[in-house]
Amino acid sequence: MAFGSRTAAPGKHRGSSRLSRKTAGYAGIAALATTGVVAAVAAPAFAADNSAPSVEDTGQNAVVVADGLQDDIEVQAESQQVAAEAVAAQAQAEADAKQRASEAKRAAEAKEKTEREAAERAAREEARKRLNTFVAPVDGSYVSTQYGAGGGMWSSGSHTGIDFHADEGTTVHAVGAGTIVEAGWGGAYGNNIVIKHNDGTYTQYGHLLSLSVSVGETVTPGQQIGLSGSTGNSSGPHLHFEARTGATYGTDINPLAYLRQHGVGI
Repeated sequence: MAFGSRTAAPGKHRGSSRLSRKTAGYAGIAALATTGVVAAVAAPAFAADNSAPSVEDTGQNAVVVADGLQDDIEVQAESQQVAAEAVAAQAQAEADAKQRASEAKRAAEAKEKTEREAAERAAREEARKRLNTFVAPVDGSYVSTQYGAGGGMWSSGSHTGIDFHADEGTTVHAVGAGTIVEAGWGGAYGNNIVIKHNDGTYTQYGHLLSLSVSVGETVTPGQQIGLSGSTGNSSGPHLHFEARTGATYGTDINPLAYLRQHGVGI
């Protein structure tokens, strides 16, 4: 027949795919770069093997691309995970450091508070001891006339206090903490001072040359309150000292026993 269906000539194959041609081209260029001879290499390099199916024909190109894309995604995900873990580790380290600093600050504050409270307690205890401490009214002296001694020098017929040896102008101390309830002229006592102490007892200091305190003033143990003298009914400079249960004359108690009961060694 003159006309009929056309069939491919025996032995003729489909043309090379784009991927095959591109691959062959790359191979030829690589060979050219290696040998520098274009004519000798170009023909074989660009000759496609038409006997084998192309990548496009087999579908392998899609598989390769998909596998590569999956690899990229996995690498990117792993990189992001590593970065996230690094950020989290840094944040945790900063949080831990902040926590340690906060704990150290609290510990330092607690220690400071404890030390401050201990110092305050020690100061209060020292103040309490100091306020409850008693001392001798004259330093380095001795009793020259005992309590209850008789004689015409005393209107009551007996000595209502004790006399401490003291030259004129010797410092006289408050024997304990208290408040001045009398300071001035006291008749036979001359210039005298009476102190009411914190335990409710009283002490009296007579024949003073001068006074250093006034009524209403508070005093501490050992504080100077005046200077010894010989004012009032006195035979010479000395300190007349009395211990009393009240502020007035006639409430006297043994002053030597009183001082010893309060820890004063005389």
